[in-house]
Amino acid sequence: MSASLDQLDALMSARHSCRAFHPDQVPQDVIERIVTTAGRVPSWCNAQPWAVTITSGAETDRFRTALQDEASTGRPEPDLPFPTGYSGEYQQRRRSCGWALYQAVGVEKGDRAGSARQMAENFSLFGAPHCAILHSPVELGPYGALDCGGFVTAFCLAAQALGVGTIPQAAVAAFSPFLHRYFEIGDDRQILCAISFGYSDSDHPANSFRTERAALNDIVSWRT
Repeated sequence: MSASLDQLDALMSARHSCRAFHPDQVPQDVIERIVTTAGRVPSWCNAQPWAVTITSGAETDRFRTALQDEASTGRPEPDLPFPTGYSGEYQQRRRSCGWALYQAVGVEKGDRAGSARQMAENFSLFGAPHCAILHSPVELGPYGALDCGGFVTAFCLAAQALGVGTIPQAAVAAFSPFLHRYFEIGDDRQILCAISFGYSDSDHPANSFRTERAALNDIVSWRT
């Protein structure tokens, strides 16, 4: 039993948000295994609200181009409201992650043009050959979104186990009206995030850093 937990912990520790990919496509059977495994996560009343629209090959490139055009001219309008703010330790963690990325790719503090270029990489899908758009029924509200959070985690871990890099992206979902139109996703579903994925370019500087994790006592309030 402990060996299995050690394997899971190793998988969790190895997983990271991949921000540069090789162009090689992931075989269809590997993608199917990832999605099948992710679909085994628990859900409220076993509703299994998650659904993904996955692009490959030339369709990923068409979507990438259309998304970049939309992001450069459109206005963010996510289906799921974005956070109203970050404070305290949440702001600190957010800043630490951002500065680690900027340092890795050579963006200096105060370089607004450089940080904007790096932000724009979200809309090129970081060069990934595949993108999964995750959505759930509007009628299930926050609980549908909560269930889909488990799906995202399982998707990323299953991909990691098969040597595939991933990055969940809220930035893409900021343009939900465009995604609804582009992929013909009905208004009865809410778009939650994208997951760009493919084989990691481990030599790229954007993949050279790792974020820290909170200590146990920062997470748990013990009552004995």
